Amino acid sequence: MRYEDFRREYLAGGLSREMLDDCPIRQFELWLEQTVGSELQDPTAMVLATIDESGLPWQRIVLMKGVSTAGFVFYTNFGSNKARDIAVNPQVSLLFPWNVLDRQVIVGGRAEKMSVAESARYFFSRPRESQLAAWASEQSRPISRRAVLEAQVQKMRDKFGRGEIPMPDFWGGYRVVPERIEFWQGGAHRLHDRFRYTRESDKGWRIEQLQP
Repeated sequence: MRYEDFRREYLAGGLSREMLDDCPIRQFELWLEQTVGSELQDPTAMVLATIDESGLPWQRIVLMKGVSTAGFVFYTNFGSNKARDIAVNPQVSLLFPWNVLDRQVIVGGRAEKMSVAESARYFFSRPRESQLAAWASEQSRPISRRAVLEAQVQKMRDKFGRGEIPMPDFWGGYRVVPERIEFWQGGAHRLHDRFRYTRESDKGWRIEQLQP
């Protein structure tokens, strides 16, 4: 196959400064609402990029579980690779790949652990099987075969029975506090529209248009 021949025009729509909200979070929420309305599967899926202790980058898809002016929220096991990377270098990047709308949003910022109370509110809202999985999985650690993992889940079922499942102390949330947010809208003939918001301390956000 000639992969260099795979191409198409991006004609879903343009983006101008006049169309943008002065607050990138409000602009993100508007785009997210439109993405949900497009019936794109997993509209809250985002690529999380981290740097490990050797300086090597790694990416994975996680689900965003909340957004506000404070930042973007996700949850994980604190022993996972992503959490271990964040402990070494909290600077991370997020990418929302909304290809159906010829859009993407890139976020750069600092990942900070959320409070136990905030994490608990989400944990207790999860389906019971997801709560059990949080206890059973030593996330990112090697395993010999799937049957071992399934046995670990059953062990947790037996342990907690029909009672309430407590939140593990090795599990919780992170909030990515944004310093830069870029909105990308595909354009015809590769003349894409790109706008970058950069935080300016207490002065709000600076908005720049970037060349494609």
